[in-house]
Amino acid sequence: MKLPLTSDTALASRNALVLTAVVAAGATLYWLRDILTPLAMAIFLMIMIAGIERWLINKARVPVRFAGIAAVGLVVVGFLGSLWIIVDGAAGFFTDATGVAGSIGPRLDRIILDISGMVGMEHPPTFQDLMAGVDVRGWLTVAAVQVQGAASGAFFVLIYLGFLIASKQGFKKKIINMFPDRGRRHEAVEVFERVRGGVEGYLWVQAVTGVMICLVAWILMRVVGLQNAEFWTFVIFIVGFIPILGGAIAGLAPPLFALVQFESYWPAMILLIGLQVVLFVVGNVVQPRMQGDNQNIDPIAVLLALAFWGKMWGVAGMFLSTPLAVMAMAILAEFKSSRWMAVLLSGDGNPYAEKGDDNGDGKKASLFERVLGKFTR
Repeated sequence: MKLPLTSDTALASRNALVLTAVVAAGATLYWLRDILTPLAMAIFLMIMIAGIERWLINKARVPVRFAGIAAVGLVVVGFLGSLWIIVDGAAGFFTDATGVAGSIGPRLDRIILDISGMVGMEHPPTFQDLMAGVDVRGWLTVAAVQVQGAASGAFFVLIYLGFLIASKQGFKKKIINMFPDRGRRHEAVEVFERVRGGVEGYLWVQAVTGVMICLVAWILMRVVGLQNAEFWTFVIFIVGFIPILGGAIAGLAPPLFALVQFESYWPAMILLIGLQVVLFVVGNVVQPRMQGDNQNIDPIAVLLALAFWGKMWGVAGMFLSTPLAVMAMAILAEFKSSRWMAVLLSGDGNPYAEKGDDNGDGKKASLFERVLGKFTR
């Protein structure tokens, strides 16, 4: 005899089903990471292209038939140029490091001796003692594999991007067929616009503030004479898109290498203090003013997203962690059953961004368009 389901039983069954679906989705994301990671990167490049295209049309007054081509060209050239700078800069960096390899050991021994004297250690270890148990060859092998994976991943990103651009023309028809009801279609378009605006805003704010930080960092590195200043400047810009870890790398890596390059500690101190000051000012004054309520995400959610997507998709997942959190919050906020999760992800309990400025055609302008408009008025 079949027993009737009570409300508590039905709730427990639904929760168990949701938990099972979440675990299955996580396993699928991890198992298909080699396929999904370049696809996710291509989607975000596509969002950047759409934002630049609209700005070229609305602000720069570029004809519609040329704006799309120009936007695609800018993003693709920037993407390939970034890869070239990383590869070429890394090659030059390791070449210079090899040339001064003989002086690194004595210099580090001197640093260890000075630090030991400050803390009262009588018999400090040498650099060779510290490196005795480190598998340097294993580290280099892992680094080579990572570089090879990044190169192959970049190729697939461009392949996916090409297919996304080719399928863009039929996207409107797909939306109409997926949502025949006009009201549901309007809601779906609003969700898509909110997701797009949040991701565009995050990418653009990070890019603008990254340029500010890089300008100051480059000046400081050139003043003290740090080798490969341009390479380090670009590294600071790229890692700026990784929340939390990016700021730590940008503020500590150049001073640490200055310790090895220079006999004096003053260049490293200048870089450390200068970079920490500019990171503090940009991160606590400039960036919050530019973001407004469009990146209304709780810092704990940002940290958890960084850890989760870093574990799932590696370095690419770290870059995509915050945009994916923005996307998840916008989507979860649209459904009554999941809105509580969007509230938890939000910084102030309101997952919906406030109404933005009008872009001139009656539609709400995205953060990308409003911020860029402020810099071009």
